[in-house]
Amino acid sequence: MQNYGAKRLVSGAKYGLMDWLAQRVTALILVLFLVVLLTRLLWQSTSFSYLVWASAFSPLWMKALAFVAFCALMYHAWVGVRDILMDYVKSTWLRLSLEVFALVWLLVCLAWVLLVLSKLS
Repeated sequence: MQNYGAKRLVSGAKYGLMDWLAQRVTALILVLFLVVLLTRLLWQSTSFSYLVWASAFSPLWMKALAFVAFCALMYHAWVGVRDILMDYVKSTWLRLSLEVFALVWLLVCLAWVLLVLSKLS
């Protein structure tokens, strides 16, 4: 009996399904947030100013929803960027470097969102 190719243990076959599902769930969260935000903004005023924008985020539930939406956005972006890097960057060290850079960048963006939401009254 001849053995063709290297033997490898195939595990984690559901990773693709989990990524696909994560993309869909985070997209639904983002759509829900967009609908709520547009409804609040259009309900409050027809003119858009900083005061209208800040008052839309003044309730704690809106800040919480915005934070959840931005967490979903960051995870959505992470899954997409990671999949693109895994598919197209073949050099392991370059792919790892780009993944670390992307992850740090997304965490900094999330920290910035926390700062902005905490400043809104």
